[in-house]
Amino acid sequence: MKTTGIKLFFALELLFVSLLLSAQTPVKSSAPEYPEWLYQSRFKELDAKTPVKLEYNKQVKAYIDVYVVKRREHLSRIIGRSEYYFPLFEEYLSKYNLPLELKYLAVIESALDPRAKSSSGAMGLWQFLYHASRMFDLKIDSYIDERCDPVKSTDAACRYLAYLYRNLNDWQLAIAAYNGGIGVVKKAIERSGGKTNFWELQPYLPAQVKAYVPAFIAVNYVMNYYKNYDIKPVPHFIQFDDVDTVFINKPLTIKQISEAAGVDEDIVKWLNPVFIKDFIPAADLPVRIFLPKSAVKEFISNEPSLSPTEKPVVNYVPVGDTTNRMKTLCVVKKGEFFHKLAIRYNCRVDDIVFWNGLKNKNIYPGQTLIVWKPVRNNGFFIVDEVFGKSKKNINFNYTFNNKNRKLFHKNIKP
Repeated sequence: MKTTGIKLFFALELLFVSLLLSAQTPVKSSAPEYPEWLYQSRFKELDAKTPVKLEYNKQVKAYIDVYVVKRREHLSRIIGRSEYYFPLFEEYLSKYNLPLELKYLAVIESALDPRAKSSSGAMGLWQFLYHASRMFDLKIDSYIDERCDPVKSTDAACRYLAYLYRNLNDWQLAIAAYNGGIGVVKKAIERSGGKTNFWELQPYLPAQVKAYVPAFIAVNYVMNYYKNYDIKPVPHFIQFDDVDTVFINKPLTIKQISEAAGVDEDIVKWLNPVFIKDFIPAADLPVRIFLPKSAVKEFISNEPSLSPTEKPVVNYVPVGDTTNRMKTLCVVKKGEFFHKLAIRYNCRVDDIVFWNGLKNKNIYPGQTLIVWKPVRNNGFFIVDEVFGKSKKNINFNYTFNNKNRKLFHKNIKP
């Protein structure tokens, strides 16, 4: 979001037209197809259960088709993760007297990955930008990023949504403002001559904001009717009720905690995404750690024997290293130089020289260079498929087995 920091990139204005076109283009698939009257009936049922207006139209249908036709496996994984996160979201939405359906915003924002990071730098389940975190007292330093803390970021998102609704008095407009900023929505209202209906306001909104509300409505539908499309959830590796907390008073690594608790290191990382360098620094107060309930007793027994850890040492990366990188070709443009290319491809000048076997650091326009750019595992967002262009780069860093299926205790507070 431009003005307050929660941001999700959608298509440009020209690409928004493709949404309307795709909504009118039949999609061939093996997924069940339903008549329009049945969609209308289902949306009437959904709308009756929430103060957020949920309407069915061609824009919404385009996003529904992406989920239930083109990206069924992606939806299956999201449904599995929702069983893990939604109880937490619902607890905090209820605390602030907000519609429970707002939990679906996190599906659009991050695909329910607590360490999701957008190309703009927005982080976490609710995608706060750096400067927005200060509005909600979310701590960020070199080792801790509370935007990735599921509990604290959810509390912050709820407070922000409540603020937006108080100012706009309409949930569709508040949802649009969550994406584009309250200033963008208010300016659109002014330019429209005072319109406050989202659909009438669409022509006055940026393309990214136009698409956000239809996407939100579609997520409400698919998360409630996925069974009608024979979509089965992929069970998440851990469940909401099966986690507990412990507190530590000394700096430790995730690896130390994993070994002391007898829990896979990746599971400890996932349960504690706030520690972005896999290191828990010393603090004035005890630091809270999430662990599977079944592992708490073992950790408490072994914790006294753990030695305090010094700050992590930065590992030297050899010149020319291609780990987690993908080979590509770069044609040098007029005015470009080595340092500019190194910044663009997130590497060093010496790497480019090594990859190309160059004898000096002279380059010229039109020259073709081999570069190895970082590989990003793009988390899929429904807006990307509708527009046919990726808007977010989300890293999913973890794989799990099905052991130790635990997560947050219901009484955890930020």
